Amino acid sequence: MLIQPIDYFLVAWFALAGASTLYVAFDQYRNNPEPVVMKWGFILVTLYMGPLGLLLYVLADKEPRPGEHEVFTKPLWKQGVGSTIHCVAGDATGIILAAVVTATLGLPMWLDLIVEYIAGFAFGLFIFQSLFMKSMMGGSYWENVKKSFLPEFISMNFMMAGMAPVMSFLMMGRDMRAMEPTELLFWGVMSLGVIAGFALAYPANVWLVA
Repeated sequence: MLIQPIDYFLVAWFALAGASTLYVAFDQYRNNPEPVVMKWGFILVTLYMGPLGLLLYVLADKEPRPGEHEVFTKPLWKQGVGSTIHCVAGDATGIILAAVVTATLGLPMWLDLIVEYIAGFAFGLFIFQSLFMKSMMGGSYWENVKKSFLPEFISMNFMMAGMAPVMSFLMMGRDMRAMEPTELLFWGVMSLGVIAGFALAYPANVWLVA
């Protein structure tokens, strides 16, 4: 139900997010020579971050002309974007899934954040990093878990440092609809939290790439 002015903004935001995600998905699979895991990384992050995800894709990953993708994505800042995309896609997916469950169960915010952290870290490390990147990294699954643990731990902490304050402040605010997964405001908070998490995780990922 559209009650507050923010609700109309959210309708427009998610409409743009849907259109942006469709474009990125279409272009990734039609024109961009990325590994499948990175294709899905950009698709998921655009779904969460809307037009900002599309902007990142166009500036840092979209192949300008056939055969130029490797040269186009070579600068460190673009490598940092790619690394952060991969981190955020896995971590944010785990966090958002956990947030839906904890909000549905009505858990207190402190426990909510603990569960979200564990779910985000586990999903990022065990699925998005070690499993989905196995063909690129080589080696066994558990070898990849060991290799990925430290960079995932660092990146996840910065990611959560951005998301947690946003979720805590906005979900515990005056409008309690932010606590309900059936409300647009809940998903607006999730989107803003992912954007804040990406902003904090990006410098750490540039450092890790360097």
